[in-house]
Order: sequence, then C-alpha cells, then structure tokens
Amino acid sequence: MATVTVVLNQKGGIGKSTITVNLAATIAEVLSRTSLNDDEWAPVAAVSIDPQGSTPWWAERVGDDLPFVFIEAFDDPEGIKKLRSTTKVKRAIVDTPGWMDPAARRGGVGNDGLGKGEVAEAIRAALDSADHVIVPIEPESLGWEPTKSTIDRIIKPRNLPFTVVISNWDPRDGHSDLQETIEFCRRQGWPLAKTVIRHYKLHARAAADGQVVTRYPKSRIAQEARQDFSDLALEHELRLAESRTGGF
Repeated sequence: MATVTVVLNQKGGIGKSTITVNLAATIAEVLSRTSLNDDEWAPVAAVSIDPQGSTPWWAERVGDDLPFVFIEAFDDPEGIKKLRSTTKVKRAIVDTPGWMDPAARRGGVGNDGLGKGEVAEAIRAALDSADHVIVPIEPESLGWEPTKSTIDRIIKPRNLPFTVVISNWDPRDGHSDLQETIEFCRRQGWPLAKTVIRHYKLHARAAADGQVVTRYPKSRIAQEARQDFSDLALEHELRLAESRTGGF
C-alpha cells in the first residue's frame, strides 16, 4: 500500500508544486537506497491534479532523470481513489490547484467547501485517499485567511492529520513577517512544521532548467536548499508515523 500526502491550499502561487516535486525527489532518494528490488516498484509518485499547474511541464523538462514516477490525473478521480491501495509505489505526493476553476464557479460550491467541477472531484478523491495533508503558507498576512479557510472548511471536517509548512521565506526580508506568521499559526492551534522552506532563485528556475532539488548544481545555496527539503522529508516521515500511532 502507498502512503498518500496531499499538498493543499486554496491560495495559488505559494509553492505547492515546488514542495510536491522536491519532497518527492528527496523521499525517493532515501527510499531508493533501501529498496531490495528497484525493478519491482518505484519509491515515490508525484501526482498532479492541477490542469494549469507547472508540475507536468517540470516533470517533462527533467525527462529520464526524474527520480520518481509522475502521474497527471486531474481528470481521473477513480484512479486517484486507488492510490492508497497501489503496490507500485511506497509514497504518493499529490499537487493540487485552487478548486475555484471556471467549471467550479459555474457549478457553485458544495457543502464541503469544494466546487462542483471536474478538478474539484479530483481533489475530493485525493482527500478521501489521504493519510496526511501538507498546507503551505507564505510569511505574509495576505495568505493567512485563505489558509484558515482551507483548514477549517476542507481539512478539519474530514478529520485529516495535517501540517502547516511555511514556504517561500526570503531571509533577506528579515524575520518579522516570519515570526508573525509563526505566531498566527500557533494562535490557531495548528501543527506547524519546524522546517521553513526558504525562497531561492534556484527553486524558481528549477522547472525551466529541468532540475529537482536533489540534483541542483553544487553550491552553498544549493546545499541549503537541499537541506530544507531533507529536513522537511524527515519531519514529514515522523509525523506520518505519529499519525499512525494516534499521536496527532
């Protein structure tokens, strides 16, 4: 069986695809070392259910060097429902869009806070299969309310374990916005990752350059970027383990 993680926030442009791709690459690198027979299974699948997202194009640019399986499934909710039962991968990381796509707007919004379009059905299928949800949030106040809405209307009613991850923090901007965002998350009582994903141009250029974080050209910045995702991968694995034993 696969463990399914959904990366979710209704706000766009906050690094969902970057987290999906680079977390998948980092976990795949670790799991591939422990595989007894690489011919029988791939350690990780990155699944995109965002028809306008960058993940498919990113995967195509990486090409044969992609260290995980890529699946585009925004129009295949039935396939998404089978993710957890698959024996072909050990981990599935699902990249999601905002659900208010044109089809959803025309159809309205359901009681669960999701739209009624094709993509919304794919999101529902992913959440029904999810073991854990990662909720990225940027260190700026404009992203707080969309994140709160995502958690209150989508995640909590489903009783899904989740972790909020601060993403796209630029150290050059100082620590005040970062600290305010940390305090906001704590006031909400949300489980907050200790790992902060820093903003680097390497991440912004990675899709166009056909790279994932585990294969960035060697430099000090690349090492720091890679460390962020190594820390996040380890923290995520620990939270998954605690969720299984009732720790969350």
